[in-house]
Amino acid sequence: MKVAFVGKGGSGKTTLAALFARQLVASTPGAPLLALDADINQHLAAALGLPEADTGALPALSDHLIEIKEYLRGTNPRITSATAMVKTTPPGRGSRLLRVAESNPLYDRLVREVGGIRLAVTGAFASDDLGVACYHSKVGAVELMLNHLVDGPGEYVVVDMTAGADSFASGLFTRFDLTVLVCEPTLRSVGVYRQYVDYARDFGVRLAVVGNKVDDAADVAFLRAQVGDDLLTWVARSPFVRAGERGRVLPIADLEPDNRAALDTVRAALDSCGKDWARYLSQAVEFHLRNAAAWANDRVGEDLAGQVDPQFVLGPAAPAAVH
Repeated sequence: MKVAFVGKGGSGKTTLAALFARQLVASTPGAPLLALDADINQHLAAALGLPEADTGALPALSDHLIEIKEYLRGTNPRITSATAMVKTTPPGRGSRLLRVAESNPLYDRLVREVGGIRLAVTGAFASDDLGVACYHSKVGAVELMLNHLVDGPGEYVVVDMTAGADSFASGLFTRFDLTVLVCEPTLRSVGVYRQYVDYARDFGVRLAVVGNKVDDAADVAFLRAQVGDDLLTWVARSPFVRAGERGRVLPIADLEPDNRAALDTVRAALDSCGKDWARYLSQAVEFHLRNAAAWANDRVGEDLAGQVDPQFVLGPAAPAAVH
């Protein structure tokens, strides 16, 4: 199952993404899990326990985009070259598909274990990018990988998304079985929820709100009044989290019982989501055609609608061309 954590900047989405991943592997040892940091403010590795000074040494997906494209392209005859692939290019017959826990050259080069979690990061927005690059190009590698990633039963992909509603600038927001919107009991945080839900509902995105930094019953009542039935659960202010923010990453077993129970509630909601691979692929195709018409055809110099393979069927039984 694929789950995204979104929310206003500072709401705690990265912290909860890390806690959720840690709780999942602790409660189910050996569970196949891949974490992706798709926020250009790269903090997921630190939240998982990597010292801040070492986070810059992690390989960045955005620095290896051509390699990613070459691998995923496989022998797909509809893709003329790696440079003709864009972030929305969907898989087709001949494409290489990714599995959550397999060994492959991309994972060997780009995935590292941090705090017991397999992690890949999109890469920070560097000084060389200022004024000349759009950060959406940084997260393009994540979207491309998710388009080609087939997760099976009991497998998990946890993605820390960029803050706010900026993910709607691409089709990335449709790549998840469940989107967890982390919401503080404030009007500003609720405002991001309303902006997100207005977009998401039109595309059938499953959305669950998790309250964060909750102090008391009044905070819960405020959230429930603002988001209604979308409120799935909430996490109280936490000395455990505060210790992590100060550099003391404690064992996940030390997290407050009520907060661990909230994470288990999120997992139960995720596990209950049904898979619809046909819809998953059709949404990828829809956004690919939109991007092709809007900018990609002109940039690449060919009609990228031809990359869509109408006979390809995505899912666990899909033939992966070359592994």
